[in-house]
Amino acid sequence: MRIQEALGRIESRLMLAQARDIGESEFRVFSQWGEDGILQYLINNVEISQKVFVEFGVENYLESNTRFLLTNDHWSGLIMDGSKENIDYIRKDPIYWASNLKAEHLFITKDNINHAISSNGIIGDIGILSIDIDGNDYWVWDSINTIIPSIVVCEYNSHFGPHAKVTVPYDDQFTRGRAHFSKIYYGASISALATLGATKGYALVGSNSAGNNAFFIKKERLGNIKPIDPIKAYRRAQFREFHNQAGDLTFDDFEMRLEGIADMPLYDIESHKLVSVGELGLGIDPQTKSSGVAFK
Repeated sequence: MRIQEALGRIESRLMLAQARDIGESEFRVFSQWGEDGILQYLINNVEISQKVFVEFGVENYLESNTRFLLTNDHWSGLIMDGSKENIDYIRKDPIYWASNLKAEHLFITKDNINHAISSNGIIGDIGILSIDIDGNDYWVWDSINTIIPSIVVCEYNSHFGPHAKVTVPYDDQFTRGRAHFSKIYYGASISALATLGATKGYALVGSNSAGNNAFFIKKERLGNIKPIDPIKAYRRAQFREFHNQAGDLTFDDFEMRLEGIADMPLYDIESHKLVSVGELGLGIDPQTKSSGVAFK
């Protein structure tokens, strides 16, 4: 673990010395993909009033968006997960006593999220909010009003395409495994999140090259970082996580995965009506199919 951190510090210094924009910043230490590098770039280019984060959907916190901030940059924060086993694991991890970290067991809904944050003493301006609950992400972010993060990271579902402004309908008990056997029916499209972000005063500044996380900055704190249109920021996910009804990974291509969830309902945030995934008309788009590089 310490070797990972040491290599991450070296990578961070090199990136900050060389990166000309966010697209050249990706590297991973504890994040799933290149989020560690993107966040290092952002916190060095965005005004941060308090080095405090809130992240939920962290599992056992060995792989997360904020762990490197905790160990490398000495931030403090609150993390939450719906599994008590995961929270128990975190509280036994040496990082828990060695850092200013709070870990809470909570199945997050739009109705309990604000109390969960404020009851842990976090309110007002903070540095980063990271949302990854594989389900009601849109609805939960929409509900948050007790904190004002400078930076927001929110997972989007690339299967819903770059244009449609859609999310899974709200369900207090939503879990991706229960919602559909494929485990790819969850979350919201990047355009839905960009629209929501704009109403809350945030500008979309890009997505990671893996095609699953979008990054937003409070508009008055953008500095030299330029906003980007969600259609340009969109990246088709590079990973293949479709499961069949037996629970096995099938490694299907993008179009086959879409067929598997074609009948599933989505809520259109503009028309306020339900549509099916199949109705979105997501075909092969040469502009977004395989670039694999963010922020072009």
